[in-house]
Amino acid sequence: MGSESKRGDDGGKRPVSRRAVLIGGGVVVLGTGVLAKDELKRIWWRVPGITRARKEGAIDYAGAEWTAASRANWRLADRPDDYSIDRVVIHVVQGSYPSALKAFKDPGHEAATHYVVRKDGHVAQMVRELDVAFHSGNRSYNERSVGIEHEGFVDRPADFTDAMYRSSAKLTAGICGRYGIPVDREHIIGHVEVPGTDHTDPGPHWDWDRYIRLVGDARAAAR
Repeated sequence: MGSESKRGDDGGKRPVSRRAVLIGGGVVVLGTGVLAKDELKRIWWRVPGITRARKEGAIDYAGAEWTAASRANWRLADRPDDYSIDRVVIHVVQGSYPSALKAFKDPGHEAATHYVVRKDGHVAQMVRELDVAFHSGNRSYNERSVGIEHEGFVDRPADFTDAMYRSSAKLTAGICGRYGIPVDREHIIGHVEVPGTDHTDPGPHWDWDRYIRLVGDARAAAR
């Protein structure tokens, strides 16, 4: 499967043990320094007993179908406030669209991407962009990226249909627009390019020149 089967992430929240949160005094102490109010806003909801408001079924990409990944395959965050987003990671599932959804709903799989794109261009969102999906096998890259899975096999170029390329490119263009990510190969990468991975997707048949051009066109059209 294109996304990492071992998440490379401990699944826990960003540690607050290194921080003394003084709610009554209205300050946060980090080492010997005092954090600004903006930083306090970013982490206050991580205090035990506080839950950040979430709307069930909310999506970040218009037209996507919401189908939730197992809670074991991602962790709560408040991106980009707590982790900057500067990458999009492209995956190929090594299987079908239904098999990807089934795997990401399985708590034993320990992985999920934010989105899954079908051959006909249909998009499912499984994890909110503000949250950290376990998709790359590298904790830092999980925290800084949005993962997009694609139906198909890396050794079958016919699986990468025109509808898939165009739909995925529009999705990626929207992500780049939301977070100010440059449309280039440094910031839009394959799973194979994530440090420490043993995965090879999206493979040699993924047409990067075509894909980046389509992302750029979609980005320009949205401006």
